[in-house]
Parts: sequence; C-alpha cells; structure tokens
Amino acid sequence: MKRRAFITLLGGAAAAWPLAARAQSVMPVIGFLHPSSPDAYRVRVFRQGLKDAGFIEGENVAIEYRWADDQIDRLPTLATELVQRRVAVIVAGGSAASFAAKAATRTIPIVFVVGEDPVRLGLVTSLARPGGNLTGINFFSTELAAKRLELLRELVPGANRITVLVNPADAPNTESTLRGVESAARSMGLQIQVLNASTIHEIDAAFATLAGERPDALFVANNPIFIDRRVQLALLAVLHRLPAIYHDRLNAEVGGLMSYGASLGDAYRHVGVYTGRILKGAKPADLPVAQSSKFELVINVSTARMLGLTVPEKLLVAADEVIE
Repeated sequence: MKRRAFITLLGGAAAAWPLAARAQSVMPVIGFLHPSSPDAYRVRVFRQGLKDAGFIEGENVAIEYRWADDQIDRLPTLATELVQRRVAVIVAGGSAASFAAKAATRTIPIVFVVGEDPVRLGLVTSLARPGGNLTGINFFSTELAAKRLELLRELVPGANRITVLVNPADAPNTESTLRGVESAARSMGLQIQVLNASTIHEIDAAFATLAGERPDALFVANNPIFIDRRVQLALLAVLHRLPAIYHDRLNAEVGGLMSYGASLGDAYRHVGVYTGRILKGAKPADLPVAQSSKFELVINVSTARMLGLTVPEKLLVAADEVIE
C-alpha cells in the first residue's frame, strides 16, 4: 500500500472511531411515571432491582422521572412527554399511571406496579401471557381488604363503625377498594362510612370530620398519597385516638397502628429487575405478570399503648414484626 493511501485510510479510521464510540456510549433511557411526589424509597428499591439486572443509573442507563405531585389528571400529559422522549421502557407506579402510559403508547414496553388483578383492570389479557406491551406485578392490596377488616376487628373487638379513607381522584383503585370493603363489612355486620382525600389539606379536613363523627376505627386505602403522607396520617390518628390499619409496613414504621399486605419495596425491586430484562431484549408479552406471595402483619405496640389498646396475644404471635 502506498504511503499516501495508508495515511488516508488511517485518517478515515481515526475520524470514524469517535462516532462509533459515541454510538456505543449512548445509554438507554427509562421513563419513571408516578402519581405522587418524588420519593427516595421507591426510587432506591427500583434502582436496586435494576442493579440486580445489571444496570446502574448514570453508568449504563439513564432515568427520566415524571412525578404528578398527587395531581392524577397530569399523568396523561406526563406519559406523553415520556413517549415523545422516546424512552426504551416506561415504569408506571399504580393503576392510574399504568392506564395513562397504556393510552400514550402501544409500542414502548411498560412495566407496572398495581395493587389488584391487572386482568380485571384490563391492563393485560392474561397473567401468564400478558400480550401487548405491558407486564409488571400485582401486590394484592385491594384483594386483601377483607383480611384487613378482620385484623382491625380483632384488635378492636367492639369496633362496629369503620371509616374508610380513599383518594377519589384515583377512581379505579377507589372503586376496587370500596367493593372489597363493603362486601366484607356486610358479612361482618359493620357500618362503613367513606371519607375522601386527594391532597394534604383534604387529609386534615377528613380528620376534622372524623372528630365529629367519632367512628370506632379507620381503614386507610392503598394509595400513593397515603404512603407519601404516612407521618401526617399516623400523627392525626393518634391525635384523634383512632385505631387505624394500613396496607404497607411503611405506615406502621412511622407510627401507624397496624399494617397488613405485601411489601411495596419488594414490588418496586421486582419491577426494576423486569425493566432490566426488557432492556436486554425480553418482550413484555413474554414476561408473566408477577404476583406477590409474601404478606406481612406489622403491629406498632407503642402506638397501641398511646391509644389505650392492649394487643391480643394471638395477634402478637401472628405478627411478622412488632414495633416497640
């Protein structure tokens, strides 16, 4: 090869090399869509699942976060933003975010976290073979409504009038919760009163109403805002001397009386793993919808004492964790 030709070839290779390197360095982008406010807990366990699948944010994957700040009507717009950003996968937290993502795209893979049967919701056609571009995990929150009522009744045997706190802005979740609670209440002979709260101020207003109504106990529905405002809820319940049950241990850990349900953290960790598998080439249609199999009863005995309650030995023995 002539010297001039060799130099020309070498120069061309040198020019092409940065382009190839840049192409290889382009990281896939995940869209993270959630109805509540930025939350370190959900993000941390999701990142852990991603790491288990071989992806670390900032190293070989990027994440675009879209938080609706408890304004659920913003979710469709936020979902559209992620689609226009051409993210590789959308992670949807909760049924409202899942529906918004599904409406925004039929091609971008979506991995959801929901608290009830996604087949009944219409998100997938089957658990084993989801079909379409969605898969995820069901952590069985609404399906456990009857069990939570039973536990609440065991802790407060004289409780007959139960108030159920729901977020009406999250219609699918609220409808499912009330359907389960009202059916169980009828069989147990309980009276149910429904209170709505979609914002911080509405939570305060709901408890102000409870002060006049004086129910025997409180059932807090599964909803992202009630996780985010868990300290506020725990303090208000103690202030109003109101025994309350929640769906996630996070509530009990900050002073809530009792929780029963699958771990929200485990659910988001699993979603991280599924997201990583999709980034590696798996298709949502071929990833079975996961279902939580471990359910935890957590009792905060310190809160029980403040409420003047004695936790029955039967419940203490059954509890997965007792917080002193």
